[in-house]
Parts: sequence; structure tokens; C-alpha cells
Amino acid sequence: MPKPVRIALDAMGGDHGPSVVVPAAAIALERHPDCEIVLIGDERAITPLLNGHSDLKAAAKIVHTDVAVRMDDKPSQALRQGRRKSSMWLMLDAVRHGQADVAVSAGNTGALMAMAKFCLKTMPGIGRPAIAAIWPNLRGESVVLDLGASIGADAKHLVDMAVMGAAMARIVFDLERPTVGLLNVGVEEIKGIEEVREAGRILRGANLPELDYRGFVEGDDIGKGTVDVVVTEGFAGNIALKTAEGTARQIGEYLRAAMNRTWRARIGYLLARDAFNVVREKVDPKKVNGGVFLGLNGVVVKSHGGADAESFAAAIDTGYDIVRHELTAKITTSLAHEREAELTLPRQAAS
Repeated sequence: MPKPVRIALDAMGGDHGPSVVVPAAAIALERHPDCEIVLIGDERAITPLLNGHSDLKAAAKIVHTDVAVRMDDKPSQALRQGRRKSSMWLMLDAVRHGQADVAVSAGNTGALMAMAKFCLKTMPGIGRPAIAAIWPNLRGESVVLDLGASIGADAKHLVDMAVMGAAMARIVFDLERPTVGLLNVGVEEIKGIEEVREAGRILRGANLPELDYRGFVEGDDIGKGTVDVVVTEGFAGNIALKTAEGTARQIGEYLRAAMNRTWRARIGYLLARDAFNVVREKVDPKKVNGGVFLGLNGVVVKSHGGADAESFAAAIDTGYDIVRHELTAKITTSLAHEREAELTLPRQAAS
């Protein structure tokens, strides 16, 4: 029988704090009875909410702290004021000391990344972590990274992200050799900045067994689902994410206005309501929730700050699956293969 997955939750993080985290934990426990949940935050705010969830109340552990990182705190400010005592830090510290297998928070993204790097450290050979997320597309879903963990990337960092993203795709999509593309301003090999072109040369020459490198992809390829994994640096990735979220909301508003324009349109909406609900589920950024911090010595999942209970539970599901399928170990193995390939590249080029 497998060991339980121990999940540490930042109960005070996000826009709604315990009022969302507690019911989300109850949903997660119902889906995964083999998990153990630790709620970290103000016990006075958490305990009354547990009264409505008897199974969670009996199973969950509370770690009390009345210090919380605010959503508008700068990362440096959060580290100074919240180190060793905030709900966010104590959640990460539980992973570092082996008391939890995964940490999930809807809190301040910059603060969470800074604390995670400081507390958990990066894997050997990884200079900077990346945020990876599942992105809906016309073929299904893909993994996209980096979505804003750090700005700028050299060729090595892009190659590392390709390896880590492919490891995640193998687990999430059950693929033997995921296809990978580098986001660029064109698909031609001569286009783009030197760092991206160099990363493409390395990936093509390495021919890594864990991934199938397909070359450069453009922005519209993300929505088409051209590849299973799209790799970019954090500045472009975060802009792409926010643009997609904004476009989804814009289209939603257009549809809402059009459906309310005339009584015939309203009747048409009623007749096609199920179809519209399917579309809404696809494009709602809070429905596909859970950005994974890759490259750390531990599993950290970032939920949308404005997530509701069902959406936050989806982020917990992501963390549970990643732990159960041993993503960290698989990334370590893949990175070792990358290093071996790098050592052989000069000899191959010379021959």
C-alpha cells in the first residue's frame, strides 16, 4: 500500500484565505482519502470553518501562526517579515524538513518564489526555477513554462526548462516522449535572439531520450497545441499568460452582451446553454489551476490568488499527482541525461 501524500496548505494565502482553503481541503480529502493535510495559519480563523467538514476536522492537523504574507508585499519585504514565522514560510519549511511532500499556496507569487528558493534551494545545476502550468488548446492541453518566475534566460536555462517541462508532461499527459518547442518570433532557424537559437541548437544536437524537440513555435501555436511543451523565458511567458486570460474574459463579455441584446438572442442562449458552459470551463483561467515551481528540491504548487474552493482543490490535485508520480526524481534523472548529452556534443560536432 503506498504511503500517504502529505500536503501542507498555506491557509492564509490568496484573496480569500481560510474561507476557500478549508473547503478546498475537504474536497481534496474526499478525492484522495490517502492524503494527510496540514493547514497552516491562524487557528482562530481555521477551526470554526472545520465544523462544517467533519471528515477534514477529524483528519487534518493545524499549525498555528498569526503571521501572513500580504498579496501586495514585495518579495524582499516578505522574506524579512515572514521568514520562519509566516504561514507561507512554515508551509515550505514542512517540505524542507520532510514533514510534508508538497506545499500549496494561493499567496503572493513573487514572495512564494523568493521564499521557496531561499528555503528549499534549487536542484544541482539549476540556476533558477520556473513556473509551469497546464494550458488548454485545440488538441487538449500542453505544459507552458516559464510563466514569470524570473525575467530573461540564457540558452542553458531554456534547455533545463525544456527537460523539466517534458518530465512534467510525461506524468500529466502519460506520454512516453513529449514534443517540445521553443517560443520564438518565427519558426525559421535564423530568427529570434541568440539565446533562443543556441538553445535550439543544443536541444537538436542532444537528441535527448525523454523529449522530442520540434524546433521553434510561434505564439498562435500555444492555442493550436502544436507541441506538448512550450518553453519560453518568464517575461514573454507571463505576458502570454495574462494576454490569454484577458482575451478569454474579453470574449466572455462579448458573448454575454450579445446574448442579452434581444429576446431572440436570450432564447438562443437558453437552447445552447450547455455548449456555452463547456466553452466557459475551457477558457476560465481559474478552472485549470495550479502552477508548478520546477527546479526546486521539493514540490511547490501556486494557485490563482482569486481561486474558489473547487479551483483551489484542483491545485491540490496537481500537487498530489506530482508527488504520487515522483516528478522531482524524474526531473533529476532527465537533467543527468542532459548533462551527459552536453559532454558528448563537442565530439559529435567534431566528427
